[in-house]
Amino acid sequence: MVINKNCSVEIIRYAIPETQHTAFENAYTEAGKLLQNSPYCLGYNLIKGTDEPDHYILTIYWTSVEEHLNGFRKSSDFGAFFNLIRPFYTNIQEMKHYEQTNLTWQKEL
Repeated sequence: MVINKNCSVEIIRYAIPETQHTAFENAYTEAGKLLQNSPYCLGYNLIKGTDEPDHYILTIYWTSVEEHLNGFRKSSDFGAFFNLIRPFYTNIQEMKHYEQTNLTWQKEL
């Protein structure tokens, strides 16, 4: 995934019990549609642990922290987005913004 290096990267780490994996992934399938519609979201990626299968990491690329917090979170889509993921809110272990560095590489396939 090629992303603008000036964007803001939000990392959300979850611990989801095995009994909720399907519901969690289904919720983010629907929530992802709202992210795709947002002019502030540049992309996202949800990965699941292989060594610790109850651990998920969601990476969301925003145009900026400001536009994430004052654009998306104040938009009409945020309410619907939050309602989809609300059942998993207490499973969040980390939710923070990061910025890109110049240290990046990806093999062209």
